[in-house]
Amino acid sequence: MGTYRPKEEIKEGLEIYDERFRQMLPEGVELERHFTGTAWAEGPVYFSDGDYVVWSDIPNDRMMRWSISEGASVFRVPAGYTNGNYRDRQGRLVSCEHGNRCISRTEADGSVVTLVDRYDGNRLNSPNDLVVKSDGTIWFTDPPYGILSDYEGHKAESELGANYVFRFDPETGELRIVGDDFDRPNGLCFSPDESILYVADSGEPRHIRAFDVVDGEHISNGRIFAVVRPGMPDGFRVDTKGNLFTSAWDGIQVYSPEGELLGKVLVPEERTANCSFGGPDKSRLFITADRSLYSIKLNVTGAQTP
Repeated sequence: MGTYRPKEEIKEGLEIYDERFRQMLPEGVELERHFTGTAWAEGPVYFSDGDYVVWSDIPNDRMMRWSISEGASVFRVPAGYTNGNYRDRQGRLVSCEHGNRCISRTEADGSVVTLVDRYDGNRLNSPNDLVVKSDGTIWFTDPPYGILSDYEGHKAESELGANYVFRFDPETGELRIVGDDFDRPNGLCFSPDESILYVADSGEPRHIRAFDVVDGEHISNGRIFAVVRPGMPDGFRVDTKGNLFTSAWDGIQVYSPEGELLGKVLVPEERTANCSFGGPDKSRLFITADRSLYSIKLNVTGAQTP
């Protein structure tokens, strides 16, 4: 992906700016690297029923799998240049596919079905990241990264002419725009009670915005939650107390629900892409960064379900 920072800025360790972050760290905790060898690691998702993690290696058009008992292996290839992943309330894998410009779902028998790939008759750009709300609806971002070149998808012109945040209802098939004022919307997640939707803009603003969720179906009152530097925010998750763990070029930055920077988990890669809570008690933060999969054990519990 190219070097974006001077090598002397690429560091590993912990930076503590607030006592609240110190309390999140077990005594003597260190970042662990589980695998290296991807071209651009993204979209980690944890499977509690098998105690393993699946993540995307977008340019290599494959998905990887890692467990402490079996190590790393290829989960799926080809994979539609999959980026973000999540699990729905039935435990099925739901994915953003750059290559097929769709949201797909992996059924219990392993078959992959397309859930949605068009809006108002036009092809989506390249769905990037997604979350599944408690009512089963899928909220996802649709920037153009997968159609800008053949590196993370297939080069093509946008049929939508803009980059939106969508809400999709698998039960009714309704696809609705919920956010239309982004440059390049990217990572997103809900607060623990789903009253707030956070959305990263990895385009020119390079910040995370917070929105009130209205009637479970719309968003309003957009405001800047955090300006993330160095680089930009990409993927992120929240813990049960509402603290937000976001990727940045230097690693994972941790923000309070009020948007205060509490601390950082520095990751020794050029860029950090995404993260997701996992482990039997949801207290291990799995991190995808450039070429590798990492994790760190924390004294917090991830809010996502399942």
